[in-house]
Amino acid sequence: MRPAAISAILDREYLSTEQGHHTPVMLWGPPGVGKSQLVSQVGDRHQIPVIDIRLSQMEPSDLRGIPFRSGERVEWAEPALLPHVDSHGERGILFLDEITSAPPSVSAAAYQLILDRRLGEYDVPEGWAIFAAGNRQGDRGVTYTMPAPLANRFTHFEVDTHLDDWVAWAYDNGIDERVIAFLRFRPERLFDFDPAHNPVAFPTPRSWEFAHRGLQKFGAMPDLLCDTLQACVGPAAGIELAAFVDNLDKLPDIDAILAGDNALVPSEIDLQYAVASALVARAVKARGSADEQQIYGRILDYAGKFPQREMGIMLVSDMHRAIGQDLFGVAEFAPWAEAVADVMLYDL
Repeated sequence: MRPAAISAILDREYLSTEQGHHTPVMLWGPPGVGKSQLVSQVGDRHQIPVIDIRLSQMEPSDLRGIPFRSGERVEWAEPALLPHVDSHGERGILFLDEITSAPPSVSAAAYQLILDRRLGEYDVPEGWAIFAAGNRQGDRGVTYTMPAPLANRFTHFEVDTHLDDWVAWAYDNGIDERVIAFLRFRPERLFDFDPAHNPVAFPTPRSWEFAHRGLQKFGAMPDLLCDTLQACVGPAAGIELAAFVDNLDKLPDIDAILAGDNALVPSEIDLQYAVASALVARAVKARGSADEQQIYGRILDYAGKFPQREMGIMLVSDMHRAIGQDLFGVAEFAPWAEAVADVMLYDL
């Protein structure tokens, strides 16, 4: 399932705690596809705490607590890492990450916590949702088969990669537009993991964020940049990205486009992707500025110049995902939409 759909499901599951309809959710997927990030984004959107417990690093007593003598009986000290209203608040998310990497003794301790929302004398506060995530057995990670009693305590969703969803996230989080342009040009490189070969560095949504950081640190050091990018996303993808970046000196002047000059569209397809991504990035930066409408209009004018109208549609679709409904109020939008109505590929 694409990340945008799973994000909506997690939002709804969190909100359902208010009506008592919440069901614990298990997210499955290979490493680096953004499972943990999807959960943290729910916390950010709702401004609630997310308690991230890495079960692979736990002992059963870390969840159950430590026994102590109280008179003639033994009681259990509740672990401080579990959510408590007095210290964490009435609402939040308990996130059990790496659950498939937890030894059976630990996952067994989590059974009651997940389904019954209690563990011994401890109760999960009513306003707290329970989410979990883990890798599949074929992903070459340290994984255990999820026992049927534990699996039956979740609803299960598999996280897929989806370029449009990643691009929307990338613009929103300031990812270098050169990385975005490269992946628009080579979409199959967004996720390329073959567990049979057990690679060390390979392309994933997470490792492309590393490549973004590499460009910021080593972009002015061409003798180190290619090796750095290979270290982030693997040899093949790293070399391709380095060559793509090296070719961007032929890119049209973005400032000239935004000034309304008669800038030409490059004939090379890779440069068309690059200029489209650069213009969307500039649209994001212009949000809320005094010349916002003018910049949006100039970008729409340029989008209509692409010889392949699908390229202009991609540019405007990414721009819409990045800046929202304000795009429809720009005077240049209606003429552009009318010009491409017969080949419209996206629901704007």
